[in-house]
Amino acid sequence: MVKPFKEWDGIIDVVSGYMGGHVENPTYEDVKKGDSGHLEVVEITFDPAVFPYEKLLDIFWQQIDPTDADGQFHDRGYSYSTAIFYYSDEHRKIAEHSKANLAASGRFNKPIVTPIRPAETFYRAEEYHQDYYIKEKEHYAEDRARSGRDEFIEQHWS
Repeated sequence: MVKPFKEWDGIIDVVSGYMGGHVENPTYEDVKKGDSGHLEVVEITFDPAVFPYEKLLDIFWQQIDPTDADGQFHDRGYSYSTAIFYYSDEHRKIAEHSKANLAASGRFNKPIVTPIRPAETFYRAEEYHQDYYIKEKEHYAEDRARSGRDEFIEQHWS
């Protein structure tokens, strides 16, 4: 989820990490096992005067299957499920409105199940996870190609 956001004007930083669980300072292995309660997330720092929150949400929806509560594409399990974490009541309201608009659009045949949750402690992922799509270009490209994500995006957003 880093790459779709990283190269826009107004995006200051995109950091891979973990949020939402009960284990303090989780590692990737803790999260991957699925019993930490954490999701793999990205924390996005942005300049709202240049890049409005609504645009973040639009890009987010177009990267995921918002109807799948059990993971994303070939990554299965709770830690791979989606969520929008908010830091302010204003962002919560905007996210709920965005989700309602997506649900009403008729774009998907199933309900939108991505939850909107208050942000909790963000734990930065290990350094090898940061900008993985740049550090491990070939592996990232292979994984993405076999994930089904691009076909899903083409089918639902073209």
